Amino acid sequence: MRLVFAARVHNGQTRKGESGPPFILHLAEVADLLAKALEEPDPELVAAAWLHDAVEKTKITRDEIESIFGLRVASLIAEVSDDKSLPEAERRRMQIETIGEKSEAARLLRLADKISGLRELAEDPPAGWDAARRRDWLQFATDVAAGCRGLSAALDLLFDQAAAASARSIDELRRPSA
Repeated sequence: MRLVFAARVHNGQTRKGESGPPFILHLAEVADLLAKALEEPDPELVAAAWLHDAVEKTKITRDEIESIFGLRVASLIAEVSDDKSLPEAERRRMQIETIGEKSEAARLLRLADKISGLRELAEDPPAGWDAARRRDWLQFATDVAAGCRGLSAALDLLFDQAAAASARSIDELRRPSA
């Protein structure tokens, strides 16, 4: 049900990648990362992964999510949702400064989200993003992840791999063509 719901509310949305991948692929990756990395299954956390961007990027409200998926799923989504009324720089600052105050599950969700974002940055970066902007996002993701480390060795390793791949892709972009 969560996959169908996520696909419905994000219908037609794409990621920032130059190829314009369907948004649902990001949600699927975040859910898959959490499902595979957790030592104990947590269906509510995986459900929140499928829906983690719904409040920010659609007209769905936290109350609607709670009525369909329950309080814990809605609460996790609320913990990782940015206040879209704030400028991007302020939202980023808030993510970095408040990540340590979040629940363990929310920090795992945020870490999986950053892994997915870094993988996209390495493999299909947003059109028009130069090396400096990509490096800035890599640093932002790394700063957020610092507050999430130590909860899952598997996710920590995947983050390190994604960050290294992103850094390599940025370095390749900066090299002059032969």
